[in-house]
Amino acid sequence: MSAAVQIVGIGIHPFGRTEGRSGLEQGVLAVRAALADAGVEWRDIQFAYGGSDAAGNPDSMVSHLGLTGVQFINVRNGCATGGSALFSAQMAIRSGEFELGLALGFDKHPRGAFNALPAEYNLPEWYGEAGYMVTTQFFAAKIMRYMHLHGISRRTLGLVAEKAFANGVHAPHAWRREPVALDTILDAPMVSDPFTKFMFCSPGEGAVALVLASERKARQLGAAPIRLAAATMRTRPPGSFEVFAPCIDIGGGTATATRLASAAAFEAAGIGPGEIAVAQLQDTEAGAEIMHMAENGFCPDGAQEEWLAQGRTRIDGTLPVNTDGGCLACGEPIGASGLRQVYENVVQLRGAGGGRQVPGSPRTAYSHVYGAPGVSAVTILQK
Repeated sequence: MSAAVQIVGIGIHPFGRTEGRSGLEQGVLAVRAALADAGVEWRDIQFAYGGSDAAGNPDSMVSHLGLTGVQFINVRNGCATGGSALFSAQMAIRSGEFELGLALGFDKHPRGAFNALPAEYNLPEWYGEAGYMVTTQFFAAKIMRYMHLHGISRRTLGLVAEKAFANGVHAPHAWRREPVALDTILDAPMVSDPFTKFMFCSPGEGAVALVLASERKARQLGAAPIRLAAATMRTRPPGSFEVFAPCIDIGGGTATATRLASAAAFEAAGIGPGEIAVAQLQDTEAGAEIMHMAENGFCPDGAQEEWLAQGRTRIDGTLPVNTDGGCLACGEPIGASGLRQVYENVVQLRGAGGGRQVPGSPRTAYSHVYGAPGVSAVTILQK
């Protein structure tokens, strides 16, 4: 399975709240935009993998797009749903079975927290009754431990959020498009210590679609080459400490699904972290971006304090992270979130980022998405 995979078309429906339009309808609009970007028709698509957590079965969008009999497989894998759909789609092309297909995701979540149910994660009911299914509490506890172990300050959490909202100003698809001052972020009402309300993303709406092609098909289409150099996904190993994955022995926190997926992606691409020009990292909350900087191999644990203070993850830094504002600015429609990261990376490699464009014509881009109960997906793109 060595056939190269190219991304030849991208489409997005803006994230946030869209009254009067279902999540599935948002998905249809994203698919049509991606098809137009690739210069192909729906009838040309040989297969599709689609993901949604709460807005319906993706395969039912064929009623809107056309009843062509296309192979269409639904994917549901927590916050890693989009990354999992992309992983599956690229495998279909690498196998040589198909030459042109779609990876897509959409969602439409109600206001408020995600309503995770213990039974869906093989947990007893008392686990939810005790409040352990509340993700804001879990992530707060996890970052407090990490901050204690590695000397991360609460101000650094604020710097992550400040950067996210500053980047979101320049992303037409972002939900939150106004800058927020650091003091405002730090002094805002507390949700779960140490996180204020500006340090969490919100469940939202949106959709993304990507058209994938074999190298031969991409040449036929005349597409500018954006190569999918690696796509990996992994579940949690022993000793990890993951959301909805309780463990008596949490170990040293060094064994994670993210570390496994990241290492496999770099090996597949034949490059190292130092060769990445732009990265999108899961930032369900400000602490996640900090921990994922280390788990994905970009810096040692604890070095994030210096990185953020020096602005190294800003648009003009040595490694721009979450250039469209990430989940903090865009919100998180579960099925679309991981694909939004890849969409943003394609925009960056095309040099079409406008006010958020990374300088220097980046040629490599990295994305990482993380979901419960410890699933991570990583992609590396090259131009």
